[in-house]
Amino acid sequence: MGETLYPSGPWTGFYNYSPSDKHRMDLNLEFCRGRLTGCGIDDVGRFLVKGRYDASAGECHWIKTYPGSHDVFYQGFREGKGIWGTWNIEFGAGGHGGFHIWPRCSSDADAVAENERAPIEIVQPQKVCAPTHVAVALKCPVRPRAVEPLGPHVS
Repeated sequence: MGETLYPSGPWTGFYNYSPSDKHRMDLNLEFCRGRLTGCGIDDVGRFLVKGRYDASAGECHWIKTYPGSHDVFYQGFREGKGIWGTWNIEFGAGGHGGFHIWPRCSSDADAVAENERAPIEIVQPQKVCAPTHVAVALKCPVRPRAVEPLGPHVS
């Protein structure tokens, strides 16, 4: 595994409560020297992301914070077409489930590949992800707040 598997920029995906109950997420993530920060939006609302990743082990964990509301703890692994893992809420009735996110630029390439019905003989130039300094439509509304270590449930 390497740093190239954690491209900064727009990501998309879903979280779920069960395999058939998917809820879309759109994120703008920054991966830098083992730290993960960003923001996003889903059907609950806007959120901030702050956590860590280990490129050599392919592991990552973060806290998704809905400002003024609650935190959701994520733990995942980078493999195949994105990051897969679990999420957990520790307050009230709580909640938990799974998630899958992937870089938006790769989802575009995958969609094209999945729609091709026959092989083509002409080699197409490979799509390159936008550099991290390019602005994306999803803008972070506020800076992430300081977050204490993630605690015993996520290492």
